[in-house]
Amino acid sequence: MMNTIAEQIFEAAKPLSEPLALEALNFIEYLRFRSERDDSRDWLLVQESALKKIWDNDEDEVWNNAKTL
Repeated sequence: MMNTIAEQIFEAAKPLSEPLALEALNFIEYLRFRSERDDSRDWLLVQESALKKIWDNDEDEVWNNAKTL
């Protein structure tokens, strides 16, 4: 009996041909990358909301129209 999802993925991948196994591995790596990127995006959103009071104030209005490099 298989205990974990990882073991189930392993068992499902074993009979695959080399090209299909590589495609499955690439997809798993993509999912991991996307998950890590989404976590980073969550942190950026938290930082943005925390810094909103600092960024949005009358004293700094002059910077709102500054050209970016």
